[in-house]
Amino acid sequence: MKKLFIICLMINFFNKTRAQNTPTESIYDIQINSLAGEPINLADYKGKYILFVNVASKCGFTGQYADLQKLYDEYQDNLMIIGVPCNQFGGQEPGSANEIQTFCEKNYGVSFLMTEKIDVKGDNQHPLYKWLTSKELNGNSNSSVKWNFQKYLVDENGNLLDYYFSVTNPTSAKITKHLNK
Repeated sequence: MKKLFIICLMINFFNKTRAQNTPTESIYDIQINSLAGEPINLADYKGKYILFVNVASKCGFTGQYADLQKLYDEYQDNLMIIGVPCNQFGGQEPGSANEIQTFCEKNYGVSFLMTEKIDVKGDNQHPLYKWLTSKELNGNSNSSVKWNFQKYLVDENGNLLDYYFSVTNPTSAKITKHLNK
């Protein structure tokens, strides 16, 4: 009887732990528009990794656009990079959608996907970043966006793998180890 009780406790603990790590919402159901104002269907990227990066044109980390493009060029068969312009950190992304697009193409040859400018934190936080930063929604971890060029890696099944602060270069082994599997 005692063994049965212990087994029941273990099963209950396992089920609770597994339930805590299951996202309550799929990233593929979140709505966001491109920089051009067209809806992006994140479900189009099922089967690929997605690297979300909040970007800014006038930041000390802006040079990472070049490495983001390099990463995209190398792994585009199984990776989509999605740049997410945000003006919440030092007002470093003040431009219009057209100005942002022109800047990225002209200076860095950016060909990966760019979204509309959004808030990644605070009262007007976009649902995408609510999902990326909330364990309750993503099933993995809580975080807060500290600065421009913070990165969030989602696996090919729509699960949050990890996040990386601005100082982590996009071509870092911390990120590429997941893509090289």
